Amino acid sequence: MFQFVQRRRYYFLFSALLVGAGIVAMIISTVRTGRPFLVGVDFQSGTRFEVQFAEPVSEDELRELFTSLGIGNPIVTSLGGQGLENAWQIRTEFLQPEESRAILTALEEDLAPLVPDSTQVQTVSPSVGAEVTRAAFIAVLVAAVIILVYIMISFRQVPHPFRYGATAVIAMLHDIAIIFGFIAIAGLLFGWEVDALFLTAVLTVAGFSLQDTIVVFDRIRENIGKRPLEDFETLANRSVLETIHRSLATQLNAMFVLAAILLFGGASIRHFIAVLFIGLISGTYSSIFGAVPLLVAWEKHALETA
Repeated sequence: MFQFVQRRRYYFLFSALLVGAGIVAMIISTVRTGRPFLVGVDFQSGTRFEVQFAEPVSEDELRELFTSLGIGNPIVTSLGGQGLENAWQIRTEFLQPEESRAILTALEEDLAPLVPDSTQVQTVSPSVGAEVTRAAFIAVLVAAVIILVYIMISFRQVPHPFRYGATAVIAMLHDIAIIFGFIAIAGLLFGWEVDALFLTAVLTVAGFSLQDTIVVFDRIRENIGKRPLEDFETLANRSVLETIHRSLATQLNAMFVLAAILLFGGASIRHFIAVLFIGLISGTYSSIFGAVPLLVAWEKHALETA
């Protein structure tokens, strides 16, 4: 029988290196920008313009126009995808509605005509941005508490059900830390920002991570009843081997779909799909090589110190 669980120190070291790299990226981002990762208009005050011109317009022309109107450091991004030729996204500081209308007028008069019904302007006030940020952290904390309680109740027949819940939550937080580190690195290298879709991706990854972990834990629970005299480390390793094909088959199907969307989908959802893809890889890894080895280490330590 291949020994998965017995090599847990290598898994813990690998996870520590990945999380550590993400923490370093967040520290660098904090030093440079004042935040652990670049934050979009959904989480801070600001205005976002999405416009499409009937004629070619360059990024420099857009920057010069906004600067001439007294708006410093606009973030200009080209939008790609079907039917999005000459389309741009511009993020600025918080602007009043009349200021936004004046900018749209200047874009048409000074640069090129806008394609009808293609313009979107989204404005988030400082109070709304702060509220969304608080809600994001509360959502993650509430999810962690609910998962802990749910697993403790579901696994109440096995010894120490709290350990099952706690290790599942730690695996989930590991996956969240991985995607936080990923978005911090992507922000430093490519200017990626955190928006409302990122929060959706975080909660989706948490759900996938929990699902995979529960599948393995459920098999451990079954094997405890079938093999009460077997060493827990061997039993856990057996449970991983019995469920790994199901976990990999389920996650690989989802990864193939996400990879196709990532390669051929529109630019507007590319960041969201990339975060989901990394989160699924991390969730699959943490369930097999994180949660179960951590549970085994906890159980063995408790027996050795008893």
